[in-house]
Amino acid sequence: MEKLTFDTKQDFRTHCKGKLQKISRQNLLKRNALVQKKLLQLIDEIHAKNILFYWPLKREVDVRKLLYRARCRPDCNIYVPFMEGVSFKMVKFRLPLKGKKFNIKEPNNSFAKCKKIDLAIVPVLGVDGAFRRVGFGKGMYDRFFESLPYTPHIAFVELVDCHTTSTVSEKHDIQADIYITPYNTIKKREK
Repeated sequence: MEKLTFDTKQDFRTHCKGKLQKISRQNLLKRNALVQKKLLQLIDEIHAKNILFYWPLKREVDVRKLLYRARCRPDCNIYVPFMEGVSFKMVKFRLPLKGKKFNIKEPNNSFAKCKKIDLAIVPVLGVDGAFRRVGFGKGMYDRFFESLPYTPHIAFVELVDCHTTSTVSEKHDIQADIYITPYNTIKKREK
Protein backbone atom coordinates (compact mmCIF):
# COMPACT_ATOMS: atom_id res chain seq x y z
CA MET A 1 0.00 0.00 0.00
CA GLU A 2 1.20 3.48 -0.79
CA LYS A 3 2.65 5.63 1.98
CA LEU A 4 1.94 8.99 0.39
CA THR A 5 1.45 12.17 2.40
CA PHE A 6 -0.81 15.10 1.58
CA ASP A 7 -1.25 18.59 3.00
CA THR A 8 -4.99 18.94 2.38
CA LYS A 9 -8.07 16.79 2.03
CA GLN A 10 -8.66 18.27 -1.43
CA ASP A 11 -5.18 17.23 -2.63
CA PHE A 12 -5.78 13.70 -1.35
CA ARG A 13 -9.27 13.61 -2.89
CA THR A 14 -7.85 14.67 -6.28
CA HIS A 15 -5.16 11.97 -6.05
CA CYS A 16 -7.76 9.26 -5.26
CA LYS A 17 -10.05 10.34 -8.11
CA GLY A 18 -7.08 10.09 -10.49
CA LYS A 19 -6.36 6.52 -9.37
CA LEU A 20 -9.99 5.52 -9.90
CA GLN A 21 -10.03 6.96 -13.42
CA LYS A 22 -7.13 4.69 -14.42
CA ILE A 23 -9.03 1.42 -13.82
CA SER A 24 -9.90 -0.39 -17.04
CA ARG A 25 -13.41 -1.79 -17.56
CA GLN A 26 -12.16 -5.38 -17.39
CA ASN A 27 -10.16 -4.70 -14.24
CA LEU A 28 -13.20 -2.95 -12.75
CA LEU A 29 -15.27 -6.15 -12.95
CA LYS A 30 -12.52 -8.17 -11.26
CA ARG A 31 -12.06 -5.59 -8.50
CA ASN A 32 -15.80 -5.47 -7.82
CA ALA A 33 -15.95 -9.27 -7.51
CA LEU A 34 -13.05 -9.32 -5.03
CA VAL A 35 -14.59 -6.65 -2.79
CA GLN A 36 -18.03 -8.30 -2.94
CA LYS A 37 -16.50 -11.60 -1.78
CA LYS A 38 -14.82 -9.89 1.17
CA LEU A 39 -18.03 -8.07 2.10
CA LEU A 40 -20.01 -11.31 2.06
CA GLN A 41 -17.43 -12.85 4.40
CA LEU A 42 -17.69 -9.83 6.71
CA ILE A 43 -21.50 -10.00 6.77
CA ASP A 44 -21.32 -13.68 7.73
CA GLU A 45 -18.48 -13.14 10.22
CA ILE A 46 -20.30 -10.50 12.25
CA HIS A 47 -23.74 -12.09 11.70
CA ALA A 48 -25.15 -8.83 10.35
CA LYS A 49 -28.93 -8.93 10.03
CA ASN A 50 -29.70 -5.22 9.57
CA ILE A 51 -27.42 -3.75 6.92
CA LEU A 52 -27.14 -0.28 5.40
CA PHE A 53 -26.03 -0.60 1.78
CA TYR A 54 -25.87 2.16 -0.84
CA TRP A 55 -26.80 2.35 -4.51
CA PRO A 56 -23.44 2.65 -6.33
CA LEU A 57 -22.35 5.51 -8.51
CA LYS A 58 -19.81 5.16 -11.30
CA ARG A 59 -16.40 4.16 -9.90
CA GLU A 60 -17.81 3.08 -6.53
CA VAL A 61 -17.79 -0.57 -5.51
CA ASP A 62 -20.82 -2.13 -7.19
CA VAL A 63 -22.66 -3.75 -4.26
CA ARG A 64 -25.88 -4.41 -6.18
CA LYS A 65 -25.41 -8.21 -6.37
CA LEU A 66 -24.85 -8.35 -2.61
CA LEU A 67 -27.74 -6.04 -1.97
CA TYR A 68 -30.13 -8.25 -3.95
CA ARG A 69 -28.65 -11.42 -2.43
CA ALA A 70 -29.07 -10.13 1.12
CA ARG A 71 -32.57 -8.90 0.30
CA CYS A 72 -33.57 -12.49 -0.48
CA ARG A 73 -32.50 -13.72 2.95
CA PRO A 74 -35.54 -13.80 5.23
CA ASP A 75 -33.43 -12.97 8.28
CA CYS A 76 -31.94 -9.79 6.78
CA ASN A 77 -33.29 -6.26 6.70
CA ILE A 78 -31.67 -4.20 3.98
CA TYR A 79 -31.63 -0.41 4.07
CA VAL A 80 -30.34 2.26 1.72
CA PRO A 81 -29.96 6.03 2.08
CA PHE A 82 -32.88 8.32 1.28
CA MET A 83 -31.65 11.90 0.88
CA GLU A 84 -33.26 14.56 3.01
CA GLY A 85 -31.73 18.01 2.72
CA VAL A 86 -28.01 17.86 3.57
CA SER A 87 -28.19 14.38 5.08
CA PHE A 88 -30.18 11.20 4.64
CA LYS A 89 -32.23 8.68 6.52
CA MET A 90 -32.38 4.93 6.13
CA VAL A 91 -35.28 3.39 4.25
CA LYS A 92 -35.98 -0.24 3.52
CA PHE A 93 -34.63 -1.27 0.11
CA ARG A 94 -37.42 -1.94 -2.34
CA LEU A 95 -38.12 -1.40 -6.00
CA PRO A 96 -38.69 0.68 -8.04
CA LEU A 97 -35.79 3.07 -7.63
CA LYS A 98 -35.93 6.69 -8.79
CA GLY A 99 -33.05 8.95 -9.77
CA LYS A 100 -32.43 11.96 -7.54
CA LYS A 101 -29.79 14.56 -6.83
CA PHE A 102 -26.17 13.61 -7.69
CA ASN A 103 -27.55 10.80 -9.94
CA ILE A 104 -28.27 8.69 -6.86
CA LYS A 105 -31.08 6.17 -7.17
CA GLU A 106 -33.27 5.46 -4.17
CA PRO A 107 -36.60 3.84 -3.31
CA ASN A 108 -39.68 5.81 -2.37
CA ASN A 109 -39.71 7.47 1.02
CA SER A 110 -40.82 5.36 3.94
CA PHE A 111 -42.02 6.49 7.31
CA ALA A 112 -41.50 3.08 8.90
CA LYS A 113 -39.04 3.05 11.80
CA CYS A 114 -35.79 1.36 10.87
CA LYS A 115 -34.23 -1.17 13.16
CA LYS A 116 -30.82 -0.56 14.63
CA ILE A 117 -28.30 -1.51 11.94
CA ASP A 118 -25.49 -3.97 12.60
CA LEU A 119 -23.36 -2.98 9.63
CA ALA A 120 -23.04 0.06 7.40
CA ILE A 121 -21.24 -0.37 4.07
CA VAL A 122 -19.91 3.04 3.03
CA PRO A 123 -18.18 3.98 -0.24
CA VAL A 124 -15.04 6.11 0.06
CA LEU A 125 -12.60 7.94 -2.18
CA GLY A 126 -9.84 7.43 0.36
CA VAL A 127 -8.94 6.83 3.98
CA ASP A 128 -6.54 9.04 5.91
CA GLY A 129 -4.09 8.38 8.72
CA ALA A 130 -6.83 8.68 11.35
CA PHE A 131 -8.80 5.96 9.52
CA ARG A 132 -11.45 8.51 8.61
CA ARG A 133 -13.43 8.77 5.40
CA VAL A 134 -12.54 11.09 2.58
CA GLY A 135 -15.58 11.18 0.31
CA PHE A 136 -16.89 13.50 -2.36
CA GLY A 137 -17.17 16.46 0.00
CA LYS A 138 -20.91 16.68 0.66
CA GLY A 139 -20.74 15.43 4.28
CA MET A 140 -23.98 13.44 4.07
CA TYR A 141 -22.58 10.30 5.70
CA ASP A 142 -20.93 12.38 8.44
CA ARG A 143 -24.21 14.07 9.34
CA PHE A 144 -26.13 10.79 9.17
CA PHE A 145 -23.82 8.89 11.52
CA GLU A 146 -23.64 11.85 13.89
CA SER A 147 -27.44 11.64 14.25
CA LEU A 148 -27.41 7.98 15.31
CA PRO A 149 -27.59 7.27 19.07
CA TYR A 150 -25.27 4.28 18.58
CA THR A 151 -22.28 3.34 16.42
CA PRO A 152 -22.79 0.39 14.07
CA HIS A 153 -19.97 -1.62 12.58
CA ILE A 154 -18.74 0.49 9.63
CA ALA A 155 -17.00 -0.93 6.57
CA PHE A 156 -15.38 1.44 4.08
CA VAL A 157 -15.17 -0.01 0.56
CA GLU A 158 -13.18 1.14 -2.43
CA LEU A 159 -11.98 -0.14 -5.80
CA VAL A 160 -8.37 1.08 -5.34
CA ASP A 161 -6.07 1.33 -2.37
CA CYS A 162 -6.06 5.02 -1.57
CA HIS A 163 -4.81 5.38 1.96
CA THR A 164 -2.52 8.06 3.30
CA THR A 165 -0.59 8.29 6.54
CA SER A 166 -1.43 12.01 6.63
CA THR A 167 -4.36 13.12 8.75
CA VAL A 168 -6.37 15.30 6.38
CA SER A 169 -9.78 14.64 7.94
CA GLU A 170 -11.67 16.58 10.56
CA LYS A 171 -13.14 15.32 13.84
CA HIS A 172 -16.64 15.07 12.34
CA ASP A 173 -15.51 12.77 9.48
CA ILE A 174 -16.65 9.21 10.14
CA GLN A 175 -14.24 6.50 11.12
CA ALA A 176 -14.47 2.86 10.06
CA ASP A 177 -13.84 -0.47 11.70
CA ILE A 178 -12.56 -2.00 8.49
CA TYR A 179 -11.31 -0.75 5.12
CA ILE A 180 -11.85 -3.16 2.23
CA THR A 181 -10.24 -2.87 -1.18
CA PRO A 182 -9.76 -5.63 -3.78
CA TYR A 183 -6.24 -6.46 -2.64
CA ASN A 184 -6.08 -5.23 0.96
CA THR A 185 -8.21 -5.33 4.05
CA ILE A 186 -7.28 -3.24 7.07
CA LYS A 187 -9.06 -3.57 10.38
CA LYS A 188 -8.92 -0.51 12.61
CA ARG A 189 -10.61 -1.71 15.76
CA GLU A 190 -12.43 -4.77 16.97
CA LYS A 191 -15.95 -4.55 18.40
